[in-house]
Amino acid sequence: MNRWRRRLFGAPMLLAALLLVTIAGLLGAPSEPAKATANIGPAVYIVPVKQTVESGLQSFLERAFKEAKEANAEHVVLVINTLGGRVDSAERIGHLVRSSGIPTTAFVEGKAVSAGTYIALNAGKIVMQPGSTIGAAAVVDGSGTLIDNPKTVSFWVKQMMEAAALNGRDDQIAAAMVDPKVSLTLQDKIGRDKKVGDILTLSASEAEKVGYSDHTANTVDEVIAWLGLEERERVELNPSPAEAVARWLINPVVATVLLILGIAGVAIELLVPGFGAPGIVGILSFGLYFFGHYIAGFAGMESVVLFVLGIALLIVEVFVPSFGILGILGSISLITGVVIAAPNPMTAFISIVIAFVAAVFIIVFAARKYKNRGIWNKFILREKLTTEQGYLSADVKDSLLGQEGLTITPLRPAGTVRIGDSRIDVVTSGEFVDANRAVKVVKAEGTWVVVKEVVK
Repeated sequence: MNRWRRRLFGAPMLLAALLLVTIAGLLGAPSEPAKATANIGPAVYIVPVKQTVESGLQSFLERAFKEAKEANAEHVVLVINTLGGRVDSAERIGHLVRSSGIPTTAFVEGKAVSAGTYIALNAGKIVMQPGSTIGAAAVVDGSGTLIDNPKTVSFWVKQMMEAAALNGRDDQIAAAMVDPKVSLTLQDKIGRDKKVGDILTLSASEAEKVGYSDHTANTVDEVIAWLGLEERERVELNPSPAEAVARWLINPVVATVLLILGIAGVAIELLVPGFGAPGIVGILSFGLYFFGHYIAGFAGMESVVLFVLGIALLIVEVFVPSFGILGILGSISLITGVVIAAPNPMTAFISIVIAFVAAVFIIVFAARKYKNRGIWNKFILREKLTTEQGYLSADVKDSLLGQEGLTITPLRPAGTVRIGDSRIDVVTSGEFVDANRAVKVVKAEGTWVVVKEVVK
């Protein structure tokens, strides 16, 4: 009874703790508003693009352009040095750059490769540092192998060509940076041609010759001077510590691990009460998952509410059987909350499926290790009717054949006799036998024990 009482009070406390941790993460997340720069006036915002192009970078750049707009910035300089990343994130960042309404210059400080090239092409001007490169924008998978899917390649070629043409650049060069099947004559401009099978990459000097770079500069200061903005106030933005942590937390691998720990931890705490540690780990894992996605700008309160509702329904299902209805609704709500909090719903769905499968193995292991504890013991009958307690199983009744005993109750024709130290339910062939009479077992088949009075 005490264990059930602990479960009944512990489940709401677990749910409340999850809600408090999540809300604390959401309310305590630094948003770094633009109040500090709102009164600067016309300024040049310097924004680094020096990491893998993914949803975390997208969120940071959205904040940067929003702050620049609120501060009435005159210009934004994107300092690019990246080897690329996700195509979908690059597409969204490119749209952000070209639709911001603030003149933007991309300063390629090292490499603007793949998705980095696309971001640079969406800027009004491109300035490159000596020794830097731009291009090599072919679509590759996670291992770096070229993707030969015609539909995917065609889509990315079109995106690159449109970004190049947006600012008067040769769109055929953009296509040559993506598609190895494209050939291009550039001998008269850069001293070499782009051959079939190659992916075009341009150095700073080559990019300037073909109109892909507007200027060559060594530093950001030189870029600003070339733009004629050297007298303007400069505001350098960098990812906040919270954004840096969020970028790590929303990584698909890390997010999947957090979901595994969250699901397994909460489930083990519900099924095997009294530990505390699994529940704490589960709550913290879920809190970190939503914290990262909230800081990155993907999760809203609706996703948190759906998730908490899903956990609540699953807890209720444990104590109030509903033929699975509450469990199904809780699972749907939980999965929906996780999926809509992620930047890519399909990736999130795959992550939660993997997390559920992995969590099941962890839960089964914990259930076997602590099989004598837990909520399932309440539903298992563990009483044993042993021989030591005076009971005999049906499969040993044939051993009674020929033995004598004494009737405890009258046999009319059924009753009870004592044979040795055991009480046996018996019947006669039809005759009545009074109590305290000697009887002998004449037949024992299955559960039937037939006796006959011993006449002396």
